[in-house]
Amino acid sequence: MVEELVTAGVALASVGTVYAMAAARVVKQYERGVVLRLGRLRSGVRGPGFTMIVPFVDRLQKVNMQIVTMPVPAQEGITRDNVTVRVDAVVYFKVVSAADAVIRVEDYRFAVSQMAQTSLRSIIGKSELDDLLADREKLNQGLELMIDSPAVEWGVSIDRVEIKDVSLPETMKRSMARQAEADRERRARVINADAELQASKKLAEAAGVMSEQPAALQLRLLQTVVAVAAEKNSTLVLPFPVELLRFLERAQQPAQQAAPPAAQVRQPSEETARTQPSLPEAQQRPIQPQELSTQAQQLLAQWQQSMQEQLPPVETPLDPDFGGSKSGQD
Repeated sequence: MVEELVTAGVALASVGTVYAMAAARVVKQYERGVVLRLGRLRSGVRGPGFTMIVPFVDRLQKVNMQIVTMPVPAQEGITRDNVTVRVDAVVYFKVVSAADAVIRVEDYRFAVSQMAQTSLRSIIGKSELDDLLADREKLNQGLELMIDSPAVEWGVSIDRVEIKDVSLPETMKRSMARQAEADRERRARVINADAELQASKKLAEAAGVMSEQPAALQLRLLQTVVAVAAEKNSTLVLPFPVELLRFLERAQQPAQQAAPPAAQVRQPSEETARTQPSLPEAQQRPIQPQELSTQAQQLLAQWQQSMQEQLPPVETPLDPDFGGSKSGQD
């Protein structure tokens, strides 16, 4: 009798142990347990820790409550300004209602992924290329709202959405590179022109200071020569000041006016003295350029005539063939 009781007790303990092992469940801190008893949802969601269910009657399904990072595959689309681009993104979401995530949607991860891809293609078609490249923050907010609207019913909350990369065609990249290069060139020219303007103002001020002291220009010239000669050069370029040329030109003009013309070196003839006006009369009125050229021609003709008159007559040479006769006749 005692042996039977001991055997029954051991069997009951074994059954109890097997039942406890089958009913015992452990829910982690970042998980929640949803219990379905004979297919019906139990009202209470099991929290983290040790919990018991009815074996073969209840089914415990654990739902991860952590934030999930899901990459969105690159989607190809045409923007509003007719540019073909490929855009990929990443979605950060988490489950806020474990029961809704189990009951309302078959696979909430797959559903969120498909919704993200659809919303991304829609955003590409509604946006322009400049918005995709420069105004991503606004597009991220719009994409988050488009995904979050249906995901709320699934017990999922979208934390944030980020557009990762925008792939452009090679032709568009070259066009944008040329545009950026042209803009940089324009800015460089504007800066260079501004620098030239400032330099011209400073040079004008320096020229005004040097004009007060002529020796300052010569000192500046010597400083330039020293700066050029400091290098190891075989050729020395010496700038010649234009002011010195003008000084020489002004000094040469009085000398030319003081020197008499070449045609007036010899004593003029009586006819020339009669035709030319006296010195006081010539100084009373200015002589025109045409009159000067006419007088110069007349003086040259008179000089040639006077030279012919002063030369002795040329005798006819003796011809040896005719015996020394001057006329050539016997």
